[in-house]
Amino acid sequence: MKKNIVLFALFVLPIVAYLFFASGVNSFTKLPVITPKIADFGDWKSLDGKKISLNNKITVLGFSGSDILANRGNYFNLNEKIYKRYHGFEDLQFVVVCPLGTEADAQKLVDALKPFTDVSGWNFIFASPDQIQAFYNQMHLKGKLNDKLGTSNVFIVDKERNLRGRNEDKDYKEGYDTFHPSELSNEMLDDFKIVLYEYRAALKKNHNATKQL
Repeated sequence: MKKNIVLFALFVLPIVAYLFFASGVNSFTKLPVITPKIADFGDWKSLDGKKISLNNKITVLGFSGSDILANRGNYFNLNEKIYKRYHGFEDLQFVVVCPLGTEADAQKLVDALKPFTDVSGWNFIFASPDQIQAFYNQMHLKGKLNDKLGTSNVFIVDKERNLRGRNEDKDYKEGYDTFHPSELSNEMLDDFKIVLYEYRAALKKNHNATKQL
């Protein structure tokens, strides 16, 4: 009898536990939508003159405000905790919306990152104060831009332009504070992995469906 109990504990329980957690995988691999279908950028140019779009890209989106260099530590935190891990992912981009007139400061920040980072995935785009405020307002967030049109939060936007985060009252999270490295290493990294997993799972499923066809 004891032998059967031991065998049950060694072989059957692990399988039951695996099936239990596997059956709940969807609840752990879907990051809620905070704001659906936010607007795309206007005809705003980046430092190298390119037009950047939210369409068909997973985007880490930030708003620098006019004091870019004063808050450069926030970008170094984001660079170390998230960007350097994932910037090679083909469908990912990091975009920072900046007020017109701050191009020189944005370039200084990029130049400061260059010695230890491949900065090809960083995109700083420029718009008027009114355009920036209007764009932010249509995201319908609880947090607000400061008087310099910036925030230390960054946001995760999926390929369909849905802003993603946590929508439970006790754990609400619409953005991730770059001032706190621990928040980037924990909450943001966890949520970011979920979004990447969703797309990797979808690609794998579509690939298998294509093979079957």
